[in-house]
Amino acid sequence: MTSFTNLGDLIRRERDLDKVALIDLGGEEAPREFSNRQLDAMASGVAGALVKRGLARGDRIAILSANRAEFLAAYNGILRAGFVAVPVNYRFPPATIALILRDAGAKLVFCDQPRRAHVPADLPVVAFGSNGVESFDHFLDPGPFEAVTPAPDEPAMFLYTSGSTGTPKGVVLSHQSHIWVVETRLSGQDLARHRYLIAAPLYHMNALALAQLACAAHATIVLQPQFSAPAYIEAIGRYRITWLTAVPPMIAMMLREREQLARTDLSSIEFVRMGSAPVTQSLMQALHTALPHAAVTNAYGTTEAGPVVFGPHPDGLPQPELSVGYPHPAIELRLADGENRAADRGVLEMKCPAVMRGYHNRPDVPSPITADGFYVTGDVFRRDVNGFHYFIGRTDDMFVSGGENIYPTDVERMLERHPDIAEAAIVPVDDEIKGQKPVAFVVPAPGRRLSEAEVKQFALANAPAYAHPRFVWIIDRLPLASTNKIDRAALKQMAGERTRRAQ
Repeated sequence: MTSFTNLGDLIRRERDLDKVALIDLGGEEAPREFSNRQLDAMASGVAGALVKRGLARGDRIAILSANRAEFLAAYNGILRAGFVAVPVNYRFPPATIALILRDAGAKLVFCDQPRRAHVPADLPVVAFGSNGVESFDHFLDPGPFEAVTPAPDEPAMFLYTSGSTGTPKGVVLSHQSHIWVVETRLSGQDLARHRYLIAAPLYHMNALALAQLACAAHATIVLQPQFSAPAYIEAIGRYRITWLTAVPPMIAMMLREREQLARTDLSSIEFVRMGSAPVTQSLMQALHTALPHAAVTNAYGTTEAGPVVFGPHPDGLPQPELSVGYPHPAIELRLADGENRAADRGVLEMKCPAVMRGYHNRPDVPSPITADGFYVTGDVFRRDVNGFHYFIGRTDDMFVSGGENIYPTDVERMLERHPDIAEAAIVPVDDEIKGQKPVAFVVPAPGRRLSEAEVKQFALANAPAYAHPRFVWIIDRLPLASTNKIDRAALKQMAGERTRRAQ
């Protein structure tokens, strides 16, 4: 098996460098094709230019952009030069983006034109798709570049994710941790013939890890700027996609485009891997009907510990459809129910080479690593008699909507900044597409009047769109439990009843 040393240097130069590595459906003129040779040269050009700027090894360089070829070239170049890549969720409000850039200590920001205005004025910028001194082409320093050899545990990237407090935390991941992920997923296989369709955002582990795998496998990536069900289906047929990796809501939205599915040749699809959100039985059944010859995998992973957690059963037993699989042989797993760490249902704890080095600049956050080296995921699982694991839910109030983590307290505090809102409570309700979606109960400030539209508009202006409440109910007071805390169980029941009446 090929051995890699730098996570930004995964291109297989012993193979055909003129093979198409990337078909970019974003940018200003789509589609654009890039060979392995071209993508390699772009990454080296980034690395050389960053070094010429006199930056110190370990300095953080941010990327704020929709999916495009330059995103991956910048990411790889940053790592090759010994700097730390910080992909930033561009769907965050500008204030949160600025907070992340400050927290990371970013020295420079690569961005696309739509996000240019979200970069603080005092940070230098390289803008994809622009002209002049800020342009990406102007920035590049052409020529060969020898990738640095990282020290053990040297950081490669910070991936920002919200914790139970809702405040973004920078997950520090090393070169070695995700080289291990790539090499473990390759496992001696020759995946070069595959075409991977990536539409999930590259700031998310789901998409980024797949892009790394495809690069190391000498396969071809078809990259969409963002997900659109009609465009997703069109790309499958046009580019003869063999492998889909997506969050379940993306697949659910794709399956609703029945007329387009019926007239599109989907026979090229061999594998579908769904992760980052719960999968329902109805979605599985619909997917098998639409793609009867594709192997479908329900997967699990975390930003803090990577996507290699479960796999096939060692005895060849078929994986139950709603199970995430059997523990991977390279991973130590246990389910903790209080002091019992051999439970059949409990919080998943894991030990593996991909576990993060910690959270950047967050001494206020207790370490999720146990004294004996297990990462405590906060996710509750159950294990059946054959050892297959099933995701149950979170230990806190966090819920997942369309693959995005939503923390009620964070959204509530945002809503309560509205001058006419005294209190707000966010709870999830079930949704066929998103899995779950947020709804809000709001108590007006004394003497003030509110409308559902006003609350939604305020949320859309101050938080990511996926976090805005789909229904808003104005009530006189929030119910309290015996502890004098908000009775979220009662609110969930009320929300379920009200949404059913509204449908």
